[in-house]
Amino acid sequence: MNIVLDKKSATEGSIRVSLKEEDYQSLVDKKIKEHSKKAQVKGFRQGKVPVSYIQKMYGKSILVEEINHLLSKSLTDYIKENKLNILGDPLPDLEKSQAIDWDTQKDFDFDYKIGMVDDFKLDLAAKITKYEILVDDKAVQKTIADLKKQFGTMTNPEKSEDGDSLFGTLKQVGGDFEQDLLLEIDDLEKKEKKGFIGISKEATVKFDLLKAIKDTHKLSHALNKSEEETKALEGAFEFTVKNVNRKVDAEINQEFFDRVFGKDTVTDEKAFTEKVKATISENYVRESDMFLDHSIRKQFVENTKMTLPDEFLKDWLFVSNEGKITKEIIDKEYDMYATDLKWTIIQNKISEDNEIKAEHEDVIATTKTMIRAQLQQSGMAGQMEDSLDMFVDNYLKGENGNNYMKVFEQARNEMVLAFVKEKIKVTTKKVDMEKFKGIVSK
Repeated sequence: MNIVLDKKSATEGSIRVSLKEEDYQSLVDKKIKEHSKKAQVKGFRQGKVPVSYIQKMYGKSILVEEINHLLSKSLTDYIKENKLNILGDPLPDLEKSQAIDWDTQKDFDFDYKIGMVDDFKLDLAAKITKYEILVDDKAVQKTIADLKKQFGTMTNPEKSEDGDSLFGTLKQVGGDFEQDLLLEIDDLEKKEKKGFIGISKEATVKFDLLKAIKDTHKLSHALNKSEEETKALEGAFEFTVKNVNRKVDAEINQEFFDRVFGKDTVTDEKAFTEKVKATISENYVRESDMFLDHSIRKQFVENTKMTLPDEFLKDWLFVSNEGKITKEIIDKEYDMYATDLKWTIIQNKISEDNEIKAEHEDVIATTKTMIRAQLQQSGMAGQMEDSLDMFVDNYLKGENGNNYMKVFEQARNEMVLAFVKEKIKVTTKKVDMEKFKGIVSK
């Protein structure tokens, strides 16, 4: 066997694997003998099928299978031994492969295109700004107002007001369309609202649906139709009210405190306000940390000189997705893919250069953090803490072990980020939420 690497550039090349009969024939002969012992063929006792018969019936398929196994192992070993930093998988030259005559050929040449990442240098002396988001009284009061609405009670007043919702039947004038609809008055255009304010049960309003609600995405969701179907609903409609719905804000009392934070967590308005402020602060810290991670990634991707084998990667993406994605889509989304790939390569280099490895205990800890966050969102963290180990075990065993590998990568990547944060210079700047949103949106 002979394997030759032809580096056409720092990032693209080809590998040729040349096989002679002596490289593979013993493997083929061994496999044929194994088949002869196991095969069940009419007219022969099991284990007594002649090798010549197996050769005639299955020789070609066994030859192809054994050569493919040999190629796969030889390529993998060659890449490891020569420490080739390849991206994706080697792509076989299909045109040459299809021209092989498996009936007569004894010697074979197999060509593969490969993409590589060239050596690059990392500068860990970066400067990043971390934003400490200040919690002001305006944010606290707005959050409390939103909570009062969220935990409020639904009432059915006699007449509608701005902000109410109307449940009724929507019917196309002179058409066949008729459907019940929950109509939010706030979704209506300003000029159209007046026709729906001050009306009672059984009232009918005639209007142009698409002029009254110009947000077709929201309207299609309310009607449970596609946007194309919704845009076709032109002309006059009638809406007959069956019920006026109004949500009344919750009162500030112990029942409200318990519904928001759990029974007896806070027992007076001052403690409730402080708890709201602390919760907002925790959320702000998470948002700030997420943006810091994003800034670090952006800094390293944009300032690390790295060349990718773009054309090879586009071909590999097309082939590896087995026709599920078009070349047009790949071209459109390639820049985003390349950015993600560069960051992955940078993380791997930092991990290898500094021997950063995730252990089983790190996987368990990361999974617990993830599941606790999910339970907190559903308000069940306290009740389910005793079952956390079971949840972790079930999750990590899921998807045939793929979940474990995902969390393993996540744990290692978090360790890499933590290492980077120790090396770079992070300066803290205090801003309010509005200023922070402006920074994030840039």
